[in-house]
Amino acid sequence: MAEKLPLVYVDGQLSQLPTGDSVDGSELGSLTAGSGLVGGGDLQTGNKRLDVALASSASGVIFVGDSIGMDGADLVTASAALASGVAGSSASAIALASGVAAQSDANTALASGNAALDLAVNFSSSSSVELTASSVIQAGNPVGLDELGKASVITTVTDVNSRSFGSEVVFESADITFARSTYDSTNNKVVIAYSDGGNGSYGTAVVGTVSGTSISFGTAVVFESANSANIDITYDPTNERVVIAYTDYGNSSYGTAIVGTISGTSISFGTAVVFESASTTEPMSVIFDSTNNKVVIAYKDVGNSNYGTSIVGTVSGTSISFGTAVVFESALIRAISSVYDSTNERVVIAYGDRGNSDYGTAIVGTVSGTSISYGTAVIFESATTNNCSTTYDSTNDRVVVAYQDGGNSSYGTAIVGTVSGTSISFGTPVVFNNAETTDNSISYDSTNNQVVIAYRDDGNSNQGTVIVGAVSGTSISFGPEVVFNPASTFTPSALYDPTNNKLVISYSDVGNAYYGTAIVGGPATSTSPTISSQNNFIGSAQTTVASGEPVTINVPRSIGYNNTGLSTGYFYYVDPTTSGYTTASGEPSTWNADPSFPWRPIAKAVSSSGLLILETI
Repeated sequence: MAEKLPLVYVDGQLSQLPTGDSVDGSELGSLTAGSGLVGGGDLQTGNKRLDVALASSASGVIFVGDSIGMDGADLVTASAALASGVAGSSASAIALASGVAAQSDANTALASGNAALDLAVNFSSSSSVELTASSVIQAGNPVGLDELGKASVITTVTDVNSRSFGSEVVFESADITFARSTYDSTNNKVVIAYSDGGNGSYGTAVVGTVSGTSISFGTAVVFESANSANIDITYDPTNERVVIAYTDYGNSSYGTAIVGTISGTSISFGTAVVFESASTTEPMSVIFDSTNNKVVIAYKDVGNSNYGTSIVGTVSGTSISFGTAVVFESALIRAISSVYDSTNERVVIAYGDRGNSDYGTAIVGTVSGTSISYGTAVIFESATTNNCSTTYDSTNDRVVVAYQDGGNSSYGTAIVGTVSGTSISFGTPVVFNNAETTDNSISYDSTNNQVVIAYRDDGNSNQGTVIVGAVSGTSISFGPEVVFNPASTFTPSALYDPTNNKLVISYSDVGNAYYGTAIVGGPATSTSPTISSQNNFIGSAQTTVASGEPVTINVPRSIGYNNTGLSTGYFYYVDPTTSGYTTASGEPSTWNADPSFPWRPIAKAVSSSGLLILETI
């Protein structure tokens, strides 16, 4: 610190006493060191200075000029400012000087002479550290430390390989079964069809509206006033109608279909139409062929030796008519699921072939008019196969089948299929859950080009779980499992809402009296950087740098002038979503910090561009 001469008036101006001059008729007195300082003395004997007092084994660091003093000994640059000492280490971003009696901030000038202590007028660069950037950092960005002690911009990170969810929403306060859902792309609505155990197991439907990570529902509407089961639902975008297929136990268990029209948050129905005048006691599958504008229903025809059968329907107004049923498997079948391959313009049906040891089997169908023809069935799993669910990855032009592999401890398994003409070939099966897995439901996320499987994880207390898969060639890889319902979960149905980029799962929540419940999720988000999974803030970047370059950071009690549009006098908080600052005080949902460092304002605007950094988190 520079020594200061006494202040005198010379020709009416205040200035330091010139070197070699003295003041006649006056005694200079003494400069006394206060708490936390050393030095001073009799000013008659020469210029005196004050220094910060350090303990003999001081812990921490102090600023001296633009450098940092370590333990009262050497000076090191801020990029190396990991303070040592008896008491422990302190991160360079904090860098508060320690001593026996007091602490002194680097931005405070300790002046000597008659003026005593005087604050620096401009300390915008006096409280700063220099670290190595681990990411691109723009001047003015809020900065935190990562696991390697490097500086990184504070930002929200999206992990498309995982999903996070909002709160559960009950759509039916009664026991439900056979819940299935579809997305109405015209009205941007979710439609759930189910059997309402609180109302005679009547076939019922409800319309949902997604907002953020929540969903609200209109009033449930009965579409069949009788016990209804084996329900499935699809959306016909050409006619802007939903079509529900089901077993009508009030009419000899006949296979039946009905057309629904969405209006606002409600749905109305036409007259039910029987498509199979025989028992249809296995869950069926209904899809829409967008090339031919037809509905295709696949089912087990109990009236014809339980053969795998399908039928083509045509929607007109609020009704539907059907062609002639066609057998696709002349044997008893189970676990039916179908999907439409829009690139190859083919229907693909996956099922367990009970006429062939319950092997997992798939077959390709071609719609022509009101009929459908099939190629040769192909085995994709040479073991007992159950709980099939199919989807079409339109980006990779692949069919994905999720199923329970009875030949491998009933593990949750998926396989990728490629349609060619009227046949399909498969890659190698991939296990997505190393435990018994039931009630699979798979959907394609067209925004993130991924498939999402919802299922009941019998190896984890039957909890409702999802996992995200990415197709590559003829294989698929998976991210981490995520529990969406930490209770026993029956018959989850997953669908993707492309308008809101959200996954919607409807299910029977066993942990809540089997109530009909829905939950909304999207790609998982988090805030980076972290240390031991906890977020932190150390200051604001002075400079714009690339990853790997040194970056200068304004730390507490310094001002950075790299911002615009600030409101003078307002307190500011870190905003990870913009990698900037905000006056909004709400803690981001993705912020995860040590409880001893609660969310709080970290800066105050001193001008429209100047931001005074107050503290770290």
